[in-house]
Amino acid sequence: MVDFSEKYLERAKDMKNRLAFLRKRNESPGKLDKAMKSIKPAPEEAMKWGESLDKLLVHKYGLAAFRAFLRTEFSEENLDFWLACEDYKKIKSQSKLASKAKKIFGEYIAIQSCKERRIYGLMEKDSYPRFLRSELYVDLVNQKKPSTTSTSSSS
Repeated sequence: MVDFSEKYLERAKDMKNRLAFLRKRNESPGKLDKAMKSIKPAPEEAMKWGESLDKLLVHKYGLAAFRAFLRTEFSEENLDFWLACEDYKKIKSQSKLASKAKKIFGEYIAIQSCKERRIYGLMEKDSYPRFLRSELYVDLVNQKKPSTTSTSSSS
């Protein structure tokens, strides 16, 4: 039989996870970090992100743009979970594997969370198509090209 205090703690943890977005430091939804603005991709590069979620996620700016978009939809934790699992796959040390697994389980799986590939599937079928239609992505793709001198004219 589950003790009342255990149920209370479980509910408290669940509520804490659901309201985690409120702990963020004065981040304005839809805005990218100032550091990311300096490495804005060319429209051609941004267009490649429309080919697949994988191409979006491997690009540093694309990942930041997608994260900013997910933040506006209060679903950033899906990306965080998927990235944590991708990091887990790269770990070689058995002790670090166990520690990381416990951390992932505690943060994402233990309390009403989906498994990794379901998260990726949700992002790919739901959030990613909406991101491709978002003002943030459309602006990146449609930005004017800066006028630069041709590099091919040198001999």
